[in-house]
Order: sequence, then structure tokens, then C-alpha cells
Amino acid sequence: MLIFGTALLALMAGALFYAARIPVEVQAPPPPQPTQLDVANRPAFSLPDLDGTQRQFSEWDGKHRLINFWATWCAPCRREIPLLKAFQDQHGENGFQVLGIAVDYLEQVSSYAEQTEFNYPILVGQQDAMAVAESSGIEFIGMPFTMFVASDGEYIGAYIGELHQSHLDDIVSIMTRLDAGDLTKDEARGAFDLL
Repeated sequence: MLIFGTALLALMAGALFYAARIPVEVQAPPPPQPTQLDVANRPAFSLPDLDGTQRQFSEWDGKHRLINFWATWCAPCRREIPLLKAFQDQHGENGFQVLGIAVDYLEQVSSYAEQTEFNYPILVGQQDAMAVAESSGIEFIGMPFTMFVASDGEYIGAYIGELHQSHLDDIVSIMTRLDAGDLTKDEARGAFDLL
């Protein structure tokens, strides 16, 4: 009986050993779905200005808005500020409004603003400002970053990187054609994607 029990145990151990070596077909889990970001079709936010007064984005309803995210330590951001000031001077009465959103500390922004003499509103925030930028559906990866919102408050597009005069000329052309009915909103969005 002892010999029979030992043989049975050896047989079972051998069977388990070989069974463990047989490949088992396991279905791989489905690949993760890419994260879908909701694009804010109509951005709505409030941030403090240089005086600490909470400003609502809706204050500038009725104008095409260029929302420029910048910081005092960002050299490309500082380079485009004179261009944005000239744009505001030239197109402000034609229904365009530049809004600067400093992703920075109030003290540094206030000091820089004294030297720069902005002719457009400057709002200040850090995490809150980044959340506004990310509401466009584009990952906030750096500055400068500019969002474009039509006069009816609908988000149209964004541009990552330093704006140049040719970009601003294209923006005026796209938004003017949108106003005239020569472009649909979807066509305007496509045009902004090509900037």
C-alpha cells in the first residue's frame, strides 16, 4: 500500500508539473481608451485683475477674444506682448479684445505691468489660469498659449507657441469672414487648426 500511495503521489505531482507547463490562452484586457477632454464650447470663468478685482469673462461678450496665457519669466511671451498691444490698438474698435492671463504671481505681474503699460486687461492666476487653458481641450504644455473665442462666446480654436504678425493677420481674416457669413464655425475651426 505504501508503494502504491507513493507511486500515486509521484504520478499526481508529475501531472501537475506538466499541466503547469501547458500554455494557457488568456485574453488580453482591451487597450485603454484615450482620455476624452470636454472642450468648453463657451468658456466661462472669473479671475482677479491686477487690482485684485474678480473679472468675469462675460464682461467682454460681443467681441472676438484672443485669450493670451503668459508669464513674466517666459521670453517668447514677453516678445509677443508689443505685438498684442499693437493688435489691440489697431483692431479694438473693430470688435476684437485681447485678454492677457498671467500664469504667475501677482507681485511679479504687477511689477512687469508697470513697465509694460498694457492697453488690454491682465488677469492673474496659477492653477485656475491653467484650468481655463485646459478647458479648450488642448493639454496645457507650455506658454505662450492663445485661445480664440468668437463674439457670441463660442470657443473657435487655440494656438500653442509665440504669435507672429502673420498669425494675427490670419486671425483677423478668419474672424472677419466668419462675421460676414463666408465661413461656418466649423470651417473657422479648421482654419485655426492650420495656423
